[in-house]
Amino acid sequence: MAQVYFEDLKLVDYKQAWDHQESLFNTIIEKKKNYHPSDPASKKEKNYLLFCEHPHVYTLGINGAANNMLINDDFLKTIQATYYKINRGGDITYHGPGQIVGYPIFDLDVFKLGIKDYIHYLEQAIIDTLSEYGVESSRLAGATGVWLDVGGSNTRKICAIGVRASRYTTMHGFAFNVNTDLNYFNYINPCGFVDKGVTSLEKELGAQQDFAEVKSKVLSNLQRIFDFQLAE
Repeated sequence: MAQVYFEDLKLVDYKQAWDHQESLFNTIIEKKKNYHPSDPASKKEKNYLLFCEHPHVYTLGINGAANNMLINDDFLKTIQATYYKINRGGDITYHGPGQIVGYPIFDLDVFKLGIKDYIHYLEQAIIDTLSEYGVESSRLAGATGVWLDVGGSNTRKICAIGVRASRYTTMHGFAFNVNTDLNYFNYINPCGFVDKGVTSLEKELGAQQDFAEVKSKVLSNLQRIFDFQLAE
């Protein structure tokens, strides 16, 4: 069974968390590059899972369209938000307080997974968590993430997913809206969509949720689905 080192970074600046991810990611990559079959110790890769919240920030993926950001730098300052062009897949998204952001830095060779299955597993962990709260959710064909009312008149996203992978090692991850201020999504075309909405667990249930409890459920579902143990 895979061993995963878990860190809850709480509320942390986006760039600080990004740099931390990059450091862990590069450590795993270098370990894999320098693997020698004659030295079993060289194959002992570590896997990491970071949870955090960010102050208000917008991030644009490498394939994203800049015009999906609908405001200028001056307005960004008035809403106390920052903006980064980053090295994950996907388009533009928002991170902020009340949102569980998860960054798995996983060696997928250890988990015996391809990228498509890895994303499927991330989605399933959120789908199963929502089910525990009586919220039915699913995937949307042609898009990543977790959605509500797929095929209905009010299709809306509750969890965005965007990843980077190299040598079957991952970084970036998911952003699950729990008690998120959804007004911040009004300033972008979320994930490039102009015809679909965004929601949160708080909005769906009509009350603010116990954030620590939701985090615990997400972590438990990730452990079960990916079949890993938390390392000491």
